[in-house]
Amino acid sequence: MGRADRHRSRYGRYTGGPDPLAPPVDLAEALDAIGQDVMAGYSPERAMREFLRRGGDSQRGLDDLARQVAERRRELLSQHRMDGTLQEVKELLDKAVLAERGQLARDVDLDDSDRSFREMQLDNLPASTAAAVSELSSYDWQSGEAREAYEQIKDLLGRELLDQRFKGMKQAMQNATDEDRAAVNQMLTDLNQLLSDHAQGTDTPEQFEEFMAQHGEYFPENPRDVDELLDALASRAAAAQRMMNSMTAEQRQELMELSQQAFGSPELMQSLAQLDANLQALRPGEDWTSGERFDGEEGMGLGDGTGVLQDLADLDELAEQLSQSYDGSRMDDVDLDKLSRQLGEEAGVDARTLAELERALRDSGYMKRGSDGELRLSPKAMRQLGKALLKDVATRLSGRQGQRDVRQSGAAGELSGSSREWEFGDTEPWDVTRTVTNAVLRRAGDAAGPLLSIEDVVVQETEARTQAAVALLVDTSFSMAMDGRWVPMKRTALALHHLIQSRFRGDHLQLIGFGRHAEVMEIEQLTALDAMWDKGTNLHHALLLANRHFRKHPNAQPVLLIVTDGEPTSHLERNGQVSFSYPPHPLTVALTVRELDNSGRLGAQVTFFRLGEDPGLARFIDQMAQRVGGQVVAPELDDLGAAVVGSYLGSRQGGSYRDSFGDWGFGGGRGFWVG
Repeated sequence: MGRADRHRSRYGRYTGGPDPLAPPVDLAEALDAIGQDVMAGYSPERAMREFLRRGGDSQRGLDDLARQVAERRRELLSQHRMDGTLQEVKELLDKAVLAERGQLARDVDLDDSDRSFREMQLDNLPASTAAAVSELSSYDWQSGEAREAYEQIKDLLGRELLDQRFKGMKQAMQNATDEDRAAVNQMLTDLNQLLSDHAQGTDTPEQFEEFMAQHGEYFPENPRDVDELLDALASRAAAAQRMMNSMTAEQRQELMELSQQAFGSPELMQSLAQLDANLQALRPGEDWTSGERFDGEEGMGLGDGTGVLQDLADLDELAEQLSQSYDGSRMDDVDLDKLSRQLGEEAGVDARTLAELERALRDSGYMKRGSDGELRLSPKAMRQLGKALLKDVATRLSGRQGQRDVRQSGAAGELSGSSREWEFGDTEPWDVTRTVTNAVLRRAGDAAGPLLSIEDVVVQETEARTQAAVALLVDTSFSMAMDGRWVPMKRTALALHHLIQSRFRGDHLQLIGFGRHAEVMEIEQLTALDAMWDKGTNLHHALLLANRHFRKHPNAQPVLLIVTDGEPTSHLERNGQVSFSYPPHPLTVALTVRELDNSGRLGAQVTFFRLGEDPGLARFIDQMAQRVGGQVVAPELDDLGAAVVGSYLGSRQGGSYRDSFGDWGFGGGRGFWVG
């Protein structure tokens, strides 16, 4: 080998697994969709499955791939028919007979009686192609062209029968010599012996290696042992049997009779019959009995038809894998090579991306299994989801009000000790040490870059001097679930929770859900809460819990945010029992009003968020808000999060919500102020 040869590089497609240079999958869209489904009552496992089925904005899902598999299957069935070999044999037979008739007419030296006898034989050939071929097996052809056409029939049948079991044999055996046919017969004999020994458990690795050394050219799959050889052979032999099952009874009979003429000897058919018997005994799990209905116009030979039946089996297997409907299913179950082979590289890339997405969701800490074995969203996933929801809220606020309050952690306040990357419009002081460090590290890898880039800048977060004790009361009654307000309510709670946890860490947030009774909830509990179908709106109990929260933090500014779509219909008795009445009982209303007055005496800034258009509810909430100098907002559902976060930010700045943001005028009837 020359020096140049030793240093020559060869380039090809990377086949060592996932592309190491491919960008990581984007989990943001998946987490948002999964989070929404979880908040709608799905389990995280089911929510993840639903996203993988639907796909994303720029990513095809499993349903799209399964639909393409079904379309490919219908295409194969509507394009082909099974009698291609029979038609080809008939054409060769007609060619041979026509050439023989022409020779008989031209041959002036032929005895008239002999000519008449031969013409009578040709005139009285059976209508069945197989019977005609069999009857002419002993005919003494006068025409060389006719003899050649008839010999092609026997050669074609032999090659087709071999191609059914060994892909590519039809082409490989074209113009085969007697020695070639003898070599194939010897291969079949040795193969049947190997499989018989394997069935009895007496075969050895050396026997397999010797077989492959002698006959390996017939097995392009390059099996590594007998089992891999069996898998490849049984898969194609089963497809060949399914092809026969797909034919009519007349077509099957024709082929069985014609097969005796293969290569002019019944020896091949006997060896193939023994091979089929061995394969069925060793691989009974293959589908040997079913068939398909082909309605197309394109005739297929035995080998090509077997290949199509294999394709159909692959498509059926892919359909099951893509359905992910069985216990323990994973995207890793999908055969990506088979999918690419059947549907193209693009489908393989889509499925590979979905598999990487599933793997990332499971392995990156966004999902975890609880003590009960159920998959749950982890705190990391909740933070990511809250961040996305808060970003949406910020977009709505800045788009309608020109505000940036979601990103201002009390800009005029004291340093909180935290820092973050600079964002457009930030007025917080720079964290000089981290900014310079970022610039130095960046220039170490890119000396030609600028001394300072905007990506280097880090700002110090500030915390407002006044702490707040925030109670978010969310209605979890029957009507909230029935009228489609369940998910917007949860999204609102998660956005506010993330804002306080990330930007106003000194504030104290308590989430309180109130249906027939009220309950303090952690954010994970609230977001995973199934729809409550018990009737009852116990605002009285919720206010009791909120006031207890305010009293625990006497030095903080109380902020009371109430999201509801109904008047109070239940209250808490002295003995702790819940009393329910519809229409609302005067005692329920009186106890609720009294507890709201207690909130006012504690100095709470109160905002009601009224959902729905009920006039009675509007009058009641207006009166409640007036008692404590509170505000009423009646937002559309998709603006609920912006309304609640905006109200909280207004209270954090020491003014009313109206003072901080002006009238809540979303335009186009999207939301409005009341009271």
